[in-house]
Formats: sequence, structure tokens, C-alpha cells
Amino acid sequence: MTDSIPLIDAATVEKLSPMPALIESLRVAFATGGYQSPPRYATDMSKTSSLLLMPAWKEHSRLGVKIVNVDRLARPSVKSSYVLLDQATARPLAVLDGATLTRRRTAAASVLAATFLARPDSRRLLLLGTGAMIPALIEAYVSAFAIETIMIWGRDPQSVAAVVAQAHARGLDASAVTDIQAALAEADIVSSATLATSPLIHGEHLRAGTHVDLIGAFRPDMCEADGVCFSRSLVFVDTHAGAREEAGDLLQAIAGGHLTAHDIAGDLSALCQKKHAGRGQQRDAITLFKSVGAALEDLAAAQLVFEKWQQ
Repeated sequence: MTDSIPLIDAATVEKLSPMPALIESLRVAFATGGYQSPPRYATDMSKTSSLLLMPAWKEHSRLGVKIVNVDRLARPSVKSSYVLLDQATARPLAVLDGATLTRRRTAAASVLAATFLARPDSRRLLLLGTGAMIPALIEAYVSAFAIETIMIWGRDPQSVAAVVAQAHARGLDASAVTDIQAALAEADIVSSATLATSPLIHGEHLRAGTHVDLIGAFRPDMCEADGVCFSRSLVFVDTHAGAREEAGDLLQAIAGGHLTAHDIAGDLSALCQKKHAGRGQQRDAITLFKSVGAALEDLAAAQLVFEKWQQ
């Protein structure tokens, strides 16, 4: 074995992180605990670009750092790498494509939450958005639920058509929708991954038993769901610390008096450690998962990819 550090590209990260295994890796990470992830470090490098560093580690295990360069004038505007290290020696073990790793662990975390919060017999999935997250979300939800119908909404009809075509190529029944509120009347699960700054999902239109998965609104000024959506739901987050800092629509719902921070039923650790039953037997309950991402998810995903790469 040489001392060279492997560079694991996007295609390989995708290949070595099949969704069932990735979802299970995240479940184990949240269930066992012991991970440390301090607040992310952020600094401006220029008037248009910023550097973000997101470390995580587990005692007597591995250390990982996601390095993100955000340049508002570049396309794509967000570029990232993930460095996995041996914690004892600080020797780099591998460098992984950070964007692909982030998309896949985000989708896996949402579906991990859905295994506790959505009805097990959920068949109809509504996706809001047409960005890079959508293929990973489709892959993740189809891996965990017997999805029969996928409805896709987006602001650009051409982008929606492209996502529908991709789903058809995988043999899935998918169609474009233009009326979100009408689609909510049919959906068992609605997953939103957009950059919206005003609500797309209005709580008054949610039917009993729906599970809402909110992935966008990762800044306080962003919003995908209104306050009524939160007040009608059993609300969970990926981590309490992240939600308090970055979950735009949740923070706006709290500011609007629709719920308090104490009304949040639990986080992924509580679900995976069986400290909260999630939906349980409440078949008609509306459940909601608000995700902002967690550094331990990056580390768990990177470890899975690296271990499979070594095989």
C-alpha cells in the first residue's frame, strides 16, 4: 500500500454509498452517539466568496472536515471537499467529493427520519424542487418505501420535465404538477428542497396522516412552510443546535407564535435511540421533519464510502 491519499470522485462516492447502507450508517451513528461537531467556522475570503469548515469526530475513531468554498459569482456557486483523517495521527485517509457526499447524506437523513415519522404504507410522494437534491431524494425514498407515484413541482417547466424524464428512465411513475395545494390532497409524503423565501406548503391544506420533509430554508430568511404547517404537526429536527441557528421556516414559525422551541418533539438521536416513538400508532397525525444538516452525517457517510473503497 502506498502513502498516496485517494481522491474519491463524485461518481465513486455515489457508487459506494447505496441508499440502504447509507441510511443504516446514519441510523447507527445517531443511535450510538459519541460524535462531536462544534459550530461551523465561516469567514469571508473576498467580497463575493466565503470559506466554511465543518469538522466532526468520534472518540477513538476518525476525524473528518468538510471544506466549502461559496462563491456567488461562480457556477456552481458551492464547491466542497471532504477530508477524512485518522484521529490519532491526523494522517489524511482520503479526500472525497464534498457536494455529492452532502447531497446523499442529506437525502438519507430525511428518509431515515421518514422511517419513524411517515406511514409505513406511504405510496405517493410529492417533491418540491428540481435541483441537484431531487435525484438523491427519489433514490432514497424509493429504497425505503413502496412508492408508486411521484409528483414533481418546480418553478421552471423545463426543469420539471427533465426530472420527470429521469424518474421515468428508472422505471418510476412520475408526473409534473403545477398546483402544490391540490397535490397535497393526494400526497402521503411531501419533501421540499428549494431556495424559497416564502411558504410553498400551507398547513391548512395538509391532510391527516401526511409526513412533511423540509430540506431547504437553511438560512433564517428562507421559508418553505408556513406557521400553520408547524402548529398542526408533530415536529422533529435533525439536531436541536442546528435548528435553533439555521432553520428558517421553523424559526419564523416560532417568532410568529405558532409553536415554541419546547414544542419540538425530538431529534434524530431521540428517534434512533428509541427515546421517542415518532409517529407510533398515530395514523392520522401530521408529522414534520426539519433538516439543516449535521457534520456527523458527513462523517458517517464518508466512513461508509472509505470502507467500501478499501474492500
